[in-house]
Amino acid sequence: MGLVFSILVLVLMIGALIDIITRRDDQVKHLPKVFWVILVIILPLAGSLIWFLVGREYDGEGIRLPRPRERRADPPAPATPSPPSDARSTEQQIADLDREIEEWRLRAEIEKRKKQQGEEGAR
Repeated sequence: MGLVFSILVLVLMIGALIDIITRRDDQVKHLPKVFWVILVIILPLAGSLIWFLVGREYDGEGIRLPRPRERRADPPAPATPSPPSDARSTEQQIADLDREIEEWRLRAEIEKRKKQQGEEGAR
């Protein structure tokens, strides 16, 4: 029992010393950091408890415990799909594609005829 108590006091003292040393000066209350270190070393149990109760500034930072997730009774609503960026109807889009295909076919036909005329003129 005595060994467990001694280990707990040692862990508390080391935690207090680390906390004192890593704190900014404006987060230490009542005494300078050096005096808090001396107090914790001379009186490990009492100094550490006094440090955690009185000496340090708690800015609401404390230990962050995870909050349990809120359970909702109703399932979330499905995401609504965004409207298409093209306002044309499907039929209009198909008609435009058909015109574009026909245009490319005609261009290919013109190129083909130009090549044939160039070959006939070279003969």
